[in-house]
Amino acid sequence: MFNILMYLPWGKVPEITCQELLQKREIVQIVDVRSAHEFKHSHIKGAVNLPITQLNESTIQSLGLNLDQPVVTICLSAHRSIPATRKLAKMGYSVTQLKGGMKSWWKNGLPCIKN
Repeated sequence: MFNILMYLPWGKVPEITCQELLQKREIVQIVDVRSAHEFKHSHIKGAVNLPITQLNESTIQSLGLNLDQPVVTICLSAHRSIPATRKLAKMGYSVTQLKGGMKSWWKNGLPCIKN
């Protein structure tokens, strides 16, 4: 059954802080749902890019994510990552979103890959 509420970019989902992600970066899978252009500009090391506009079960499966390893979703300001977090959770992943998104990551001066 289709649930439109699952795709709305507001509401509560589990979150992880920048400092928590920095400490766990090597043991989590990071899915950045910003556009390819945004991702290329600046992203967290180890993140994979899957724009929210392309998010569906087959594109998620194509990432080869491990169901036994936690996933963190990221966007610019923690709005686009909400539907991604819900979708991944529905597929059985243990998933949280980065609180405050990349804006928070940058504000804290944390390391990024920039192209």
